[in-house]
Amino acid sequence: MSTPGVLCLLAVGASTWLIGPLKAKAADACSANAENRKLDYWLGDWVVTNPGSPGSSRSKVHLELGQCVVVETWDNGKGHSGENRFAYSADDKSWRGMFADNEGRVHVFFEGKVASGRAEFDGPSRRPDGRAMLNRIRIVRVSADKVEQIWEKSIDEGVAWSTAFRGEYTRQMPPIASTGSGDIEGTQFGPSADEVAICRMG
Repeated sequence: MSTPGVLCLLAVGASTWLIGPLKAKAADACSANAENRKLDYWLGDWVVTNPGSPGSSRSKVHLELGQCVVVETWDNGKGHSGENRFAYSADDKSWRGMFADNEGRVHVFFEGKVASGRAEFDGPSRRPDGRAMLNRIRIVRVSADKVEQIWEKSIDEGVAWSTAFRGEYTRQMPPIASTGSGDIEGTQFGPSADEVAICRMG
């Protein structure tokens, strides 16, 4: 092989050796960061009920962008749907969030903190009459399969808060798969073939 060809191979090999680990590090930046993982207790499919109100909503919480963004998509089954996005900013060591729905409402949460199964996000907005208002969302882990979300509003700069929404999230368990033969897949009824063989040998 000519000298230029050797130099080309060396250059390609060196770039792969240098850039490969950098790409892997970038891809793992959020998945391996403990701070980014603090809201993972909310991940899953949920049935959401509002105490005192009939009916229920559906919510799905998942990860996007290399596990850097926590996304909730929800639908109340009556035409009202929306999306919430939350992410940890490594630059300023704080969580950020945004709410948007199909009725044109958008709220941005500039300040957020998540610790020990409890998240809180705060941000300003305006009332329909133009007056300033503060919004506060809390997402609290009640148990492995229950989460509570409380949305509060304040019209006096945080002195007093009123509850605008309180949702009780219950994890939706995946259905048990059926084999189509009347047996439940993955579930064994009676002794296994090995256990029968052992009995016969005895």
